[in-house]
Amino acid sequence: MKLDASYKQEFDSLLQKSYPDWAKRNIDIPDRTVHSILDESANKYGNNVAIDFLGNKITYRKLLEEVFSAQSFLSELGVKKGDRVSLMLPNIPQFIIFFFALLRSGATIVQTNPIYSKHELEYQLTDAGADLVIVLDDFADKVQMLHPKIVKKIVIVRVEDYLPGVLGALYSLSRRIKKTKPILPRGTHIFMYSGKSKAVELPETKVAPEDQVALLQYTGGTTGIPKGAMLTHHNLISNLHQIQEWIPEEFREEIKFLASIPYFHVYGMMSAMLLPLLQGSTIILVPDPRDITMTVKSIHKHAPTSFPGVPAMYHAVVNYPNVQKYKINSIKLCLSGASSLPDELQKKFETQFGTRLSEGYGLSETSPVANINPIGVTDPVKGRLRIGSVGLAVPNTYERIVDSETGTRDLPVGEIGELVINGPQVMKGYWNNQQETDKALRDGWLHTGDLARMDEDGYVYIVDRKKDLIIAGGYNIYPREVEEVLYKHPAVLDAAVVGVKDEYRGESVKAFLVVKKGDNVKPEEIMEFCRAYLAPYKIPRFVEFRDELPKTMVGKVLRRELH
Repeated sequence: MKLDASYKQEFDSLLQKSYPDWAKRNIDIPDRTVHSILDESANKYGNNVAIDFLGNKITYRKLLEEVFSAQSFLSELGVKKGDRVSLMLPNIPQFIIFFFALLRSGATIVQTNPIYSKHELEYQLTDAGADLVIVLDDFADKVQMLHPKIVKKIVIVRVEDYLPGVLGALYSLSRRIKKTKPILPRGTHIFMYSGKSKAVELPETKVAPEDQVALLQYTGGTTGIPKGAMLTHHNLISNLHQIQEWIPEEFREEIKFLASIPYFHVYGMMSAMLLPLLQGSTIILVPDPRDITMTVKSIHKHAPTSFPGVPAMYHAVVNYPNVQKYKINSIKLCLSGASSLPDELQKKFETQFGTRLSEGYGLSETSPVANINPIGVTDPVKGRLRIGSVGLAVPNTYERIVDSETGTRDLPVGEIGELVINGPQVMKGYWNNQQETDKALRDGWLHTGDLARMDEDGYVYIVDRKKDLIIAGGYNIYPREVEEVLYKHPAVLDAAVVGVKDEYRGESVKAFLVVKKGDNVKPEEIMEFCRAYLAPYKIPRFVEFRDELPKTMVGKVLRRELH
């Protein structure tokens, strides 16, 4: 089922009728590297503020100098083309600095969630072959436990290095009072703010954008076993220009982006880091996405125009105590992704703050954006936002709905089947996993594993997940991964995990357990046990004990009967 010329023409014609007036259906994708973005913007917007971090304002020109400094630092550590390096940082300036320094060095970035447990971290770093980790000092202890068996070199950064003046001094003092100086293992290096000294520019390592993997973005795909989606420079550049083409002209330059969505999440990295840096915008960094108070106060103080996020964030803002006291109406551009946007939340957010909240869709495997609803369109016919839909395929992207059994037969308009995607943003494949790559990529089409339907105007509606993926607050949770941990508990005989509706997070994890006779284990004990193996958002919020689990004749758990 290859992408033939007749289907391309038919799909292009359908979508062009529905596209907003400013967006082209097909665009030219420049042959460039991701790190060239910052070089170009520093030259074009040198005096613009690139980053506002709690009052510390860093211009584009200064940001590039900091990247040069970090690149020199990495060079001294021996980082070279093709190395996989874990970037385990929250949204702080050093994430952006090392992101570009690593790409200029020719390395591949392994996106790593800072709140991963030691168990999760060990799996990812081993699979990626990343023996160098760049980590915030607050999270360094987990990395140090893997030294030297898995991690050979550790680079530690400190948040106080980029806090402004008195705030930085107070933070540093409070840390000294609360903690004794940690004993750092051999192979640990501390990267400190370079101050006023101008860094010497090192030449970038030449790479082929279509071949060089810029990012390993780990995802469970359809199996639940984490796999590294290989995203090339060309994949990311393509998706960046696809998103920008979709945005109205008035939002393309010199606006402010609120960056509270985590950068280690590919959607956050693309929508709240690379997009603003491409167009010379200011990024207002919020280090902790769970700190809704900081998010609301940052909007009130800095008046950002764009607020990309996940439904859980918008829900938290809408329901923030006395939110009417804060100025939220500066927000004009809201893109929601990573999990389904409830209709009621969308309506309430738009009514309360007088802005449009546009839902999109994507996967790690699509860099990540594949679909977006039109933004800020009032035309009642053309380019309109449709509540309940994830929108239209972005430029240069082709989609079809196929039968979920074989994935080879196109289904009529309105019928539910598996959504498959073809486009320049589709990953190169899974790292060191040809078997799963062959399952996901067939004749140039990415088989998403998501069940969807498409209407007569080309709008896509995600109906269900082909597998049992749970999405809580925008994070993917794979039942099998949680179940494996539950089976480690000495009292557990049988386990199944499902997602249950959660007004705030979208979904939460619920565990159904069969325990050994006579064992009086409590739900709280199960939850506490999981903390040693799982990130907080993966820990079951609910635990129900049963005498047995519903199963098929061959012993497969019937998840649909669990709720």
